[in-house]
Amino acid sequence: MSHDGVGEVAEALTGLVRDLKGFRTEMTQKMQQQEERLNMTYKSHRPQLETAQSTEAPHQKAMDLYLRSGDDDALRALSLEGKALNTAVSAEGGYLIDPQTAETVSSVLKGAASIRAIANVVNVEATSYDVLVDHTELGTGWATESAPTAETTTPVFDRISIPLHELSALPKASQRLLDDVAFDIEGWLAGRIADKFATAEATAFVSGDGIDKPTGFLTYTAVPDASWSWGDIGYVPTGAAADFDSNSPSDAIVDLVYALGAKYRANATFVMNSKTAGAVRKMKDADGRFLWADSLQAGQPAQLMGYPVLIAEDMPDVGANAHCVAFGDFGAGYTIAERPDLRVLRDPFSAKPHVLFYATKRVGGDVTDFAAIKLLKCAIS
Repeated sequence: MSHDGVGEVAEALTGLVRDLKGFRTEMTQKMQQQEERLNMTYKSHRPQLETAQSTEAPHQKAMDLYLRSGDDDALRALSLEGKALNTAVSAEGGYLIDPQTAETVSSVLKGAASIRAIANVVNVEATSYDVLVDHTELGTGWATESAPTAETTTPVFDRISIPLHELSALPKASQRLLDDVAFDIEGWLAGRIADKFATAEATAFVSGDGIDKPTGFLTYTAVPDASWSWGDIGYVPTGAAADFDSNSPSDAIVDLVYALGAKYRANATFVMNSKTAGAVRKMKDADGRFLWADSLQAGQPAQLMGYPVLIAEDMPDVGANAHCVAFGDFGAGYTIAERPDLRVLRDPFSAKPHVLFYATKRVGGDVTDFAAIKLLKCAIS
């Protein structure tokens, strides 16, 4: 073959190699573009749960991991700054629950049918909360121009101490359920704790005996309002042994309202259960007008004689010697003291194959002004 022929073959081979390289580069680029499009499509069609998890705050991811598997490395590694989860460890290894879940529980407690909604609620860091009450009169007298001023009596302070008691809940879930990525563990835990705490608190604030629980306002000795003294709760009788008076049932409601001092009536609220409310809302005054008025605005309570009504199912039913209705300024008369933290301890050993979640909250409550609350008693006198 001539030199010219060899050169033509070499040139042809060089061109072929160049074309193959260009084809390979083009195919590589197309494959990369296709892969990018597939990735974008996959991301856009992923379940929302995956997206939500990817945007969770660090403390939420850490708490979720702890509740599901007991892994507390992430909790320990978190910063203790402000909005991050406070990972302070107690002697028994419990963690403070993350702010989002704690707010969920708190909102349910405030929305429950409990006097928490109308009482004075304070947050404390100590083991008790003391209230100083001045319930005595300061003496006064008229002075003349020349006569010496006589000494008057000095008011006396009473100290009311409200200890904080431990309220606990112990819900459980199987480990298999916790392993399910579609299960909202924080929402479930918050709901279970809220139900348990709301029920226990509502009962204790009304009728708790003060032993390892708050002291309810119905626990104190109730005396006829005419002989009331500090430390007791005054009551007004209905006029019948086990019901309202058949001839004029509404008179007892009127007497109850005006048994309360004028300075308390401005912020006063009626407290009764649903059965009692069903009986009271049928009452009319002497002119045939109903004492009860339903609210015309959503979210606002009904009113009885112009005062709001709180339906608390822990109040007694109408019956013999029952204190079926309370009326007073509970913001002044009853104080709830609580620590703002909610503690959760994960226990995977005691109830295998279930996992127990031991949640605790410290709360106390007591009457702080015995003049601010009056009762209606089903009795002749």
